[in-house]
Amino acid sequence: MDYTLAIENTPETVPGGTGIMLLHPSTGETDRLDTDFFKTDTDHLFILSTRTTAREVQQKLEYYEVDESKATILDTLSIERGYSRRSGDNVRYVSSADDLDGMIEAIEEFLRGNDGKLRVSIDSVTEMAYYADEERARNAVERILDLLAEYDAIGLFHFAEEVHEGGIIADYRDLFDGVVELEADGTVTSEF
Repeated sequence: MDYTLAIENTPETVPGGTGIMLLHPSTGETDRLDTDFFKTDTDHLFILSTRTTAREVQQKLEYYEVDESKATILDTLSIERGYSRRSGDNVRYVSSADDLDGMIEAIEEFLRGNDGKLRVSIDSVTEMAYYADEERARNAVERILDLLAEYDAIGLFHFAEEVHEGGIIADYRDLFDGVVELEADGTVTSEF
């Protein structure tokens, strides 16, 4: 199954099972790229948010006119920040911001429980590594990529480039089918 990509300067379509690395400056405005990834050719989408709360994700979806009824949001931050949590039809929580097994279980449950074209956003791997560590984050990314292949889904994985040490980003690049780079001035380039 092929998926349309509506992100500028990327291939028109990618096959199911594709993992895409999104490299951006830590202050980069990634919302536009993230929501372009969701808007087109999607039956169901899953947002693993390690950077913002579910409420902030919902506001982003609303602002960029993404159909929220298709979205499942996994909020990993509210517990960390001491906010109240109420799971709903499309909002889930994990026990802590470093509960990577819980995050992967939630993604697998989403993929197993939905049909059609499925997209997953991991926003962000940088924050996963901050709360867990680089080794556990990399293992989680590898497991999520395996799930995308198994369920013919596609995924967008956010990385704040300058936060990771030297060769770590280069090592991650090797895991992905495509890399999209957002520059500080908003320019987007890609390599697939």
